[in-house]
Amino acid sequence: MISENPLRLWVVVPAYNEGRWIASTLRSMADQRDRDFTVLVVDNASDDGTADVVRGFADQHPDLDLRVIREEQKGTGAACDTGIRYAISHGATHIARTDADCLAAPDWTAAVKNAFADGYQMVGGRLRARVDDFPVPVWQRMTLATAVRVGTLAARFRPDHRGPEFLGPYVLCAGCNSAITADLYQRCGGYPRVAFEEEYLDRTLSNRARRVTRSYGRRSDMVVFYSTRRMKAWGMRKTWSWYTAHNHREQKMADVR
Repeated sequence: MISENPLRLWVVVPAYNEGRWIASTLRSMADQRDRDFTVLVVDNASDDGTADVVRGFADQHPDLDLRVIREEQKGTGAACDTGIRYAISHGATHIARTDADCLAAPDWTAAVKNAFADGYQMVGGRLRARVDDFPVPVWQRMTLATAVRVGTLAARFRPDHRGPEFLGPYVLCAGCNSAITADLYQRCGGYPRVAFEEEYLDRTLSNRARRVTRSYGRRSDMVVFYSTRRMKAWGMRKTWSWYTAHNHREQKMADVR
């Protein structure tokens, strides 16, 4: 029996001055084993020709449903919110998110769909460091992975992440590897339309969602490889501080959105 409400997946990719990086991200989308999805790049007022790179890639890969729109308001939150609401208004029932310097594993979209089929309304996946963009030593990659785990664990015990208003325990769904249903996004209010240094956007969305649903969690089969360029820009100490405590106001030397 054919479902009357088939899953229509869109992948939203916010991008600011990512002309150098985004082609590899799009290539990872074109290499997905499950190709039944739409990719929407939200050009966050770039001035480096990011949108032209995306359009060029679309011309070279006509079998990939790839689109680009522009958001003038600075900030990952604004770009993501615009992109997700655009996707919903154009028929998306489910939205996945990654960043313009990340690589999705070839079975990523299939894993996202499997998570939704298992009943998740919001889900975060597993992150692994890229090894093709910067020559980061193994010990630094291991240290960064530890910082991510420590930060995720510590966040569960923050006072503002605990309380009777939440329907379940805190779970961080990192923006570069996450997915949410259109219905839940609209019900919880979505991303705050702010810049990344003003608010920890992923935590805010997770907390908004768990006020209205218990159907969220993490999946190890959803794998995305993230860039280590923040570590190169900030150094190990400040990168550790970012991931463990999100001490963002000291770290505006790199606008990684």
